[in-house]
Amino acid sequence: MGNQANHQKHVNPLSLTRNEATILELLVTTPKELFGLEMVDASAGELKRGTIYVILQRMLEKGLIDSKQEPRTPPEVGIPRRLYWVTGSGERVFRAYAAARSVLASDLVTMPG
Repeated sequence: MGNQANHQKHVNPLSLTRNEATILELLVTTPKELFGLEMVDASAGELKRGTIYVILQRMLEKGLIDSKQEPRTPPEVGIPRRLYWVTGSGERVFRAYAAARSVLASDLVTMPG
């Protein structure tokens, strides 16, 4: 939809921050679009209210996620919230990230030590 077509950048899955990976995991494993504060609540303390929207904006710019304003119907008042979902590119990056972490974790388990 909105930002995805404008931002088809190659993102190295291993360059994801922990917070970006957490957000992608939430969006990949949740069958619906999420609001930023829903992600904070679902993250078991990993994501913080004060930084979630900065991270989401960076991920929008990378093309990992997309968003739209929440539909509002009169007489609702206030600033409309934004709904976020993972893009195809974001899902591929997350799957590659998860695979790399799995390989690294298995290598650590099998290393002599």
